[in-house]
Amino acid sequence: MKEMRQEFADTLKEVGTADQRLVVLVGDISHFRLVEYAKACPGRYYNVGICEPTIVNMAAGLSMAGLIPVVHTIAPFIVERSFEQIKLDFCYQKLSGNIITVGSAFDYSTLGCSHHCYGDFGMLKTLPSTQLFFPASPVELNTLFKQTYQTNHLNYFRFPKETHEIEFDAAQVIVGRGMLVRPGRDLTVVVTGPQLKNAMLAATDLSAQGLDAEVLYYPTIKPFDAKLVLDSAKKTRRVLVLEEHSQFGGLGDEVLRCTREISELKYDTIAIKAEFIRGYGSYAELCAIVGLTPQNICAKAKALR
Repeated sequence: MKEMRQEFADTLKEVGTADQRLVVLVGDISHFRLVEYAKACPGRYYNVGICEPTIVNMAAGLSMAGLIPVVHTIAPFIVERSFEQIKLDFCYQKLSGNIITVGSAFDYSTLGCSHHCYGDFGMLKTLPSTQLFFPASPVELNTLFKQTYQTNHLNYFRFPKETHEIEFDAAQVIVGRGMLVRPGRDLTVVVTGPQLKNAMLAATDLSAQGLDAEVLYYPTIKPFDAKLVLDSAKKTRRVLVLEEHSQFGGLGDEVLRCTREISELKYDTIAIKAEFIRGYGSYAELCAIVGLTPQNICAKAKALR
């Protein structure tokens, strides 16, 4: 499977050569990946540097001029540092554009809390006209970007370093739609991002223990496909949500909101608690700190019986 940053660069080159309105602004990252885009699209690639609020200001101006901006940098620095500019320059002015980040959650696992971003979806979800995506395979990133980059929304993509290693067809990837990846009857596992891999591993283990898990995958967080999870939860009445996001404001909140009237529903979540992840290590080691492992998923699932 292609690396996510390479798919990002290839997608921008593909779209940018076909659409002369596309302009890319970066915050001093991904230079080597975007060399081919810069060559193919001269005058439409700018490294603004470590000036994230300024990048948002510039992108809004380009949007107002009829161009299609793509802002690319590290999640905590664009979302948390520049939230006011995103709110006022884009959303208040009803401007469209695209913010594509790396380094959400704890992807920069060796760099510590300054480079973590646990609540980006929760923050941006509150703003009107935003669409939020978590593509965790190359085909999802390519397809969702092509479907949305020129719509009248501010599109936010957080793409991870790791993928879930599952191959989807482009026809399966639709804005605002979740995916039924594994049918089941006893438990609904709802997941987004690369944790789909752990969800599927856990589902296999649970099946061997007599618990049939249905796995729903959400590459789109907003707009949210409520019907998919509602239909599943009505059947199983057991729901477990997995996400590399704060326990507040992410996928879990959406699931609870649309299933709250189901009688005798049992619910649990594995997400990032309202505290800093102060440990350092590999991505897998930080997943273990949060509890996002197949073993812990199985334990949580069995506790819902």
